[in-house]
Amino acid sequence: MAALPKYDKEELKRRMKGAVATLKQEFAGLRTGRASAALLDPVHVEAYGNSVPVNQVGTISTPEPRLITVQVWDRGLVKAVDKAVRDSGLGLNPQVDGQLLRIPIPELNEDRRKELVKLAHKYTELARVAVRNVRRDGMDHLKRLEKDHIIGEDEQRKHSDELQKLTDETIREIDATLQAKDQEIMHV
Repeated sequence: MAALPKYDKEELKRRMKGAVATLKQEFAGLRTGRASAALLDPVHVEAYGNSVPVNQVGTISTPEPRLITVQVWDRGLVKAVDKAVRDSGLGLNPQVDGQLLRIPIPELNEDRRKELVKLAHKYTELARVAVRNVRRDGMDHLKRLEKDHIIGEDEQRKHSDELQKLTDETIREIDATLQAKDQEIMHV
């Protein structure tokens, strides 16, 4: 039987931080009534036979608080970028001016804000589940190491406590991120 790999706390920490980073990236795409280049991150364009992010076919900027512009580099892709933004489900309607797309950000109504808060909570729960899965993987690994007499019971308990502490800290960070996003959405 192959030897089990050593317990790697840093790897588990990296995976938990990855869940937090993913959550923050998801939150960046949630429209809060304020223009942000990150709003277009989930939008992909059919270009040159591939699906590529908008930021790979043009320069995205926010010249005003409620306006995003996309300066498309290739004139032939302007229609594709326009279509991708319209079909993205973000509720945005670009106005084409040559190779420049002006994308006004509409005001958020109360219902849309509540919808966005629900979506933020869903993303947060997915991040919590990801963190708990990392913890479970770590705990299972520690139990196998102990069962195979690679580490002792005391060492297993010590590592388990560290892992639980890391999990609790990461969940608190996720909850704080959600709270900040809730505030941003509801009090824009």
